[in-house]
Amino acid sequence: MSAPTTARDERLVPSSTEAAVNPARPRRHSWVPLLFLAPNLLGVLIFTLVPLVAGVLVAFTDWDVVSGLPGLRWVGLENFSELLGDAAFGRALGRTGFYIAVSVPATVLLGLALANVLNKPLPGRAALRAIFFLPYVVNPIAVGTVWLIMLNPDSGLVNKVLRVVGLENGPGWLTSSSWALPALMVIQVWAGVGYVAVIYLAAYQDLPVDLYDAAKVDGAGSWRRFQAITWPALFPTTVFLVITSMISTSQGFGLIAFLTQGGPGEATTTASFAMYQNGFLYYRFGYAAAIGMAMFALVLTLTAVSWRVQRGRGMNA
Repeated sequence: MSAPTTARDERLVPSSTEAAVNPARPRRHSWVPLLFLAPNLLGVLIFTLVPLVAGVLVAFTDWDVVSGLPGLRWVGLENFSELLGDAAFGRALGRTGFYIAVSVPATVLLGLALANVLNKPLPGRAALRAIFFLPYVVNPIAVGTVWLIMLNPDSGLVNKVLRVVGLENGPGWLTSSSWALPALMVIQVWAGVGYVAVIYLAAYQDLPVDLYDAAKVDGAGSWRRFQAITWPALFPTTVFLVITSMISTSQGFGLIAFLTQGGPGEATTTASFAMYQNGFLYYRFGYAAAIGMAMFALVLTLTAVSWRVQRGRGMNA
């Protein structure tokens, strides 16, 4: 290294005393950050990494859990081979895809529309935001109980409203093989719209106000301003919401278990409920773990595609 030639260079180059002291300092205190991180690292290790690795290993076994560890039998790829030929799992997977394809776009679009409304200077706006967000934080059993009452074929509010508009014979909703899955989608959307709206409202606060003012001066209407300013700025938030909603919807279990138990027949048996059935009703934990692995691969693929779309749009912008 060349010798310092200016006063600034002299300040940047450590003295021989500092150079002799500083190398020892990080080594002397290197355990302190690890000490602070240790509780979290231990929690992640015990409650995330160990169950994750165990789940992957169980997917390659035939295990009924009742016989304990001695009953664990390694079967290699047999569970995955059976999965490929399992017509019931294929139907459950298709049902899950339909559930996601309808629920996620509906939740995101309605959440965006709700955020647009709640972003305006309305009377009682803060209370309205809290009311719409409330279903997201309420226990799924409480949500299911409310909808169980509302969807009652005889005394439920929904069928009473249908009678008022002239539809005397409303469907049985949760007991109908045709209407049970759409009813669950409606509940899923209703419970998730408030969360999506709150995230969009947070994103709205960062929108460039000066661009809106400039667009108004140029004569751009509301729709044109939304297309040119609002939507591009909200696109990363939309991708985030789509990805997280896909993950949570694919894992949806509580409402299905409480309201329909996968029925009537298998009308509401999604992949996550099929995993529960195989694990806790049929005691086929190896096969259930294989279903979990397949679902993980599917969600990971959808997430990667969504992320790729966002990156491609960002590079083209």
